Amino acid sequence: MRVPLFFGYALLVIGLLPAGSCRRPPAVRDREAATKVDRQPRIRPDYVGVTFPPNIAPLNFQIQEPGNAFAVEIRSGEEEPRVISSATGSIRIPTEDWRALLERAAGHTIRFTVYTRDLSGRWRRFSPIENTVAPDPIDSVLVYRFMNPIYNYWDNIGIYQRDLTTFDRDLIVHGRSFKHGCTNCHSFSSNCPDTLSVGIRTSEYGSATLLVQDGAVTKIGSKWGYTAWHPDGRTAAYSLNKVRQFFHAIGPEVRDVVDLDSDIVLYRIGASEATTSSAIANPELMESYPTWAPDGKTLYFCSAPFPWKSRDRMPPENYKDVRYSLMRVPYDPDSDTWGVPETVVSAEETGKSVLLPRVSPDGRFVLFCMCEYGCFPIYQPSSDLYMLEVTTGEYRRLDINSNQSESWHSWSSNSRWIVFTSKRRDGLLSRPYFSYVSSDGTVQKPFVLPCSDPAYLDQTLKGFTVPELVTGPVRARPRPMARAVRSPKKVTLKLPDVSMTAAKQKVPPGSSPLQEYPWQPDRE
Repeated sequence: MRVPLFFGYALLVIGLLPAGSCRRPPAVRDREAATKVDRQPRIRPDYVGVTFPPNIAPLNFQIQEPGNAFAVEIRSGEEEPRVISSATGSIRIPTEDWRALLERAAGHTIRFTVYTRDLSGRWRRFSPIENTVAPDPIDSVLVYRFMNPIYNYWDNIGIYQRDLTTFDRDLIVHGRSFKHGCTNCHSFSSNCPDTLSVGIRTSEYGSATLLVQDGAVTKIGSKWGYTAWHPDGRTAAYSLNKVRQFFHAIGPEVRDVVDLDSDIVLYRIGASEATTSSAIANPELMESYPTWAPDGKTLYFCSAPFPWKSRDRMPPENYKDVRYSLMRVPYDPDSDTWGVPETVVSAEETGKSVLLPRVSPDGRFVLFCMCEYGCFPIYQPSSDLYMLEVTTGEYRRLDINSNQSESWHSWSSNSRWIVFTSKRRDGLLSRPYFSYVSSDGTVQKPFVLPCSDPAYLDQTLKGFTVPELVTGPVRARPRPMARAVRSPKKVTLKLPDVSMTAAKQKVPPGSSPLQEYPWQPDRE
């Protein structure tokens, strides 16, 4: 039953009466007589002291306190509160009522007061939880890969879009529609859902890239790696990677990844060949993780020297000595010319590996990961998020980090929100977290993706990876995407002569052959 809303700033009035719940919220006299508990309640997810957008879906949560009846007062301002009641402690807020509350409470605080009742009928009242509603909205759609943890084979991988203002989720493309192939990393142009690229790997149909423009799908006969779309929406910088997975015998994370070689190339829609430059494809270095500044005149990327002699041994010698520096290079899109690369954050100075740079849409900040070594932060518990201020060149480790891996991230189009994946819940599975970024670059406490069932993220054994924020729904549909993969029709793309496209060396005796097995997991 939905109850009317009244507002001071705003006021939420809800009665949730699932089967088996207490038949009515606790009376005012019961709440006033409740025993005060001088601490905040334990709730999961941790929606305590967070800042969230004025257009986010309801922050449903589970009260993790003993009791046989539960209630929550939700209020903004000083108006008389109303109550959500539950027999199980699962608090679910109707979306329409929540949205109306947030519209009035933007820029203000919302207070949650939790009550629990014991078997004797006595109520306890916990100290209020106060959360802030930011004045700035977040891009309304999150696109992500949803997959099982990869060990030896990948399977059951899909790319989905989630409406962050509700709990609606739609499939974009799934590997089961083309013989259980792999859907690799996806990329958008300037948070716009109309231009999308998706890497595809299959044993039946080979490896390719799907390019989606305004709903139309084109198959390009070249496997793109990490991709960054130029702000013009017609040019993509992408990496060519020779990435392989291997395993440690023991450790908190036994999986590991090494990039044996990599270069960056440039592709313009409609062209028959990709181009490059020694600035981004130096044969003495590995270049990866390209990302554009919003003016399209600077490309940031990561670069590392080869610490091994043979690029065909697995795992290579000295793989723990691989550390990437953050680089940037000027680019003139009119003349298609590159300047001289410069080091922004030096691996030699930090003693760590800099990965996954992303420039804020306003051009003020660069968000990146830094870990002990290597190219793959999701398998590195040491991976943390850092923020660079472009004008000063100063960077800092963010307070939002945990003792588990923080990895793939992206910005909202207004530069006020970031989303990143973290394994902080259990150390095993990555989940998407959101943080508010104030105008001075301060990053607020993160909150995990809201779900209709607050226990969902504890129950699913799949991970969320490559979270990308876009401003609206992606028009690409599963069937046209799958048909394009299965179709022999494709755009042939000639690659430039770089180390990644050179003839493979003969595999030395005793080492692991690195043939192009399409079933091998390149990345998670």
